[in-house]
Amino acid sequence: MSIQQLLLCLSLSVVCVSSKPTEKKDRVHHDPQLSDKVHDDAQSFDYDHDAFLGADEAKTFDQLTPEESKERLGKIVSKIDEDKDGFVTVEELKDWIKFAQKRWIYEDVERQWKGHDLNEDGLISWEEYKNATYGYIL
Repeated sequence: MSIQQLLLCLSLSVVCVSSKPTEKKDRVHHDPQLSDKVHDDAQSFDYDHDAFLGADEAKTFDQLTPEESKERLGKIVSKIDEDKDGFVTVEELKDWIKFAQKRWIYEDVERQWKGHDLNEDGLISWEEYKNATYGYIL
């Protein structure tokens, strides 16, 4: 084997070894967090309440008696059980949690919109946005 062939093989080996990615890439899609509360089933149900009911509804449930909570949860479970078979499947529960989170987002957008649309014409001008966001400083 000639020196040129040996150098070519050595160069190709170096290129192949150095071209392998060294960092591990996370290719798994992670769902966003359902709540900003700590998820610890043994200590607190705040995370589950926020995810299942939505933040505002969870605050309401905290004020109810245990009997009222059971009654209201029974009504919610009836809404979650889409096929009305008497059981809540994982998919039905996921759909409900997504629905509760989207409802909260839409309600928050509506609240924010009303706070910025100062003249209530259904539009937010740059002046309205500046005034609602930064006050009359600018």
